[in-house]
Amino acid sequence: MNSEKQYIELYEAARQIIFSHSANVLNEVRDRAFEDFKRQGFPSKKVERYKYTDMQELFAPDYGLNLNRLEIPVDPYQAFRCDVPNLSTSLYFVVNDGFHRKTMPKSQLPEGVVVSSLRDVAEQNPELVGRYYARIAETGKDAITALNTMLAQDGLLVYVPKGVVVERAVQVINILRSDVDLMVNRRVLVVVEEGAEIKLLFCDHAADDRRFLTTQVIEAFVGANASLELYCMEETHAKNVRVSNVYIEQQANSRVHHHIITLHNGITRNRLDLAFSGEGAECHCNGCVIADKHQHVDNNTLITHKVPHCTSTELYKYVLDDEATGAFAGKVYVEHGAQKTSSQMTNQNLTSTRNARMFTQPMLEIYADDVKCAHGSTVGQLNDAALFYMRQRGISEKEARLLLQQAFVGEVIDQIHLIPLRDRLHYLVDKRFRGELNKCDGCKLCK
Repeated sequence: MNSEKQYIELYEAARQIIFSHSANVLNEVRDRAFEDFKRQGFPSKKVERYKYTDMQELFAPDYGLNLNRLEIPVDPYQAFRCDVPNLSTSLYFVVNDGFHRKTMPKSQLPEGVVVSSLRDVAEQNPELVGRYYARIAETGKDAITALNTMLAQDGLLVYVPKGVVVERAVQVINILRSDVDLMVNRRVLVVVEEGAEIKLLFCDHAADDRRFLTTQVIEAFVGANASLELYCMEETHAKNVRVSNVYIEQQANSRVHHHIITLHNGITRNRLDLAFSGEGAECHCNGCVIADKHQHVDNNTLITHKVPHCTSTELYKYVLDDEATGAFAGKVYVEHGAQKTSSQMTNQNLTSTRNARMFTQPMLEIYADDVKCAHGSTVGQLNDAALFYMRQRGISEKEARLLLQQAFVGEVIDQIHLIPLRDRLHYLVDKRFRGELNKCDGCKLCK
C-alpha cells in the first residue's frame, strides 16, 4: 500500500490553489513540509510511535477536500446547542478547518487577547504568527504533521499577551459538516505569554452522517509563570477518523493542565509531545476513553524534561466494551542535567468483554541520577468482590457494573478544574455507559 502517493500528486496539481487561499506565513513552510512528507511517507506499524494504528490504511480512501475554501452552509447557533449548565464561556466555532467569522460571542475578551482566524491574523500580523508557526511542530520528524502543514489553509489562533488573565473560559466547537466524504486539515496556534492565563475547551462534533478524516495540529507556547488549561472532548460518530498531534512548550514556572476525553468516535489517534524548556514548570496530563463496538482509540505521549526541577503527572484510563481496541504508549524522557525531576505516569484499563483489546506501553528513559520517576499500568476486569458486595445490598448486576465503571473513570474527570464541565462530564459518562444517545440536550446535529 502506498497511500501517500495520492497526496503527493494532489499537492503537485493543486499547489497554486492551496497557496492562493492561504496566508504568506503559512505558505512559507508549505513546500518544506511537502518535501518532508515525500521523504517520510506515512509511518508503518514498524515505527515505534505508530505501532498500534495503521496510518497507511486510514489515509488510503479517497476523500474530498475544500481547497477552494467554498462556504459551507451552516448556522451553528441554530444547529448546535451544547450548553454546559453554569459554565460561562466565550463561544467560537470552527467549521471543518475554517474559523467561522459569522458567529462571534457577544462577550468581550480582555484587551489584547485574540481568538480569531489563523489566516486572517497571519495576513494582518505576520511577525506574530511567523515567530511561532511550525516551530515546535517539526515536519521533518512526523509525516502527519508534515501532511497537515502542507495542506492546512486556515485554522484558529489564540493569543494572550503578557500578564493578562482571561477569567472566562474560551470554548471552541469544531463542527464537521459536509454533503460528501471529506478530509479536514485543522491547525491551531496557542500563544500564552509570560504571566498570562487562559482556559481552552475544544469540543469535536460531526454534523452529518458522512465519512470524515481529520488531521489536527495544535502548537501551544506557554511563557514563564503562565498557565494553560487545555480540555479536548470528542463526541463524533463511528465513521469519523481523527488524527491529532498536540505540541506544547513550557517555560520556567509555567503550569499546564491537558485533559483529553473520548466519549464517542470511530478511529482516534492522539499524540502529545510536551517539553519543559524552563525550570520549575509543571504539567498534569489526563485522559479518559470510553469505547465499544469496533471503536479504536490510541493515545501516545512524550514528555521531555530538558531542565531541572520540573514535575509531570499522567493519568489515562480506558473502559473498553464489545470489540473495541485501545492503546496507550507513554514515554518520559529525562535529559542529562535535568536533576530533581519528578514524574508519575499511570495507565489503568478495564476490558468488559473477552474480545476487547488493550495495548499499553509505559516507558521511562532517564539520563540524570537525582530524580523521582515512576510508571505503572494495569489491564483487567471489574472487581468480582466489589460486584458481589453491591449485589448483596440489593443493587442489580447491571447497575453495579455501571456504578463501578463510573467510579473508575471518575478519578480522571475529577481532575478537571472547571466544575460545571466536570459535572457535565459525569452526566455524559453516565449516559454513555447506559447506552443512551450520545449527544447533548438540544443538539440538532446529532439527530
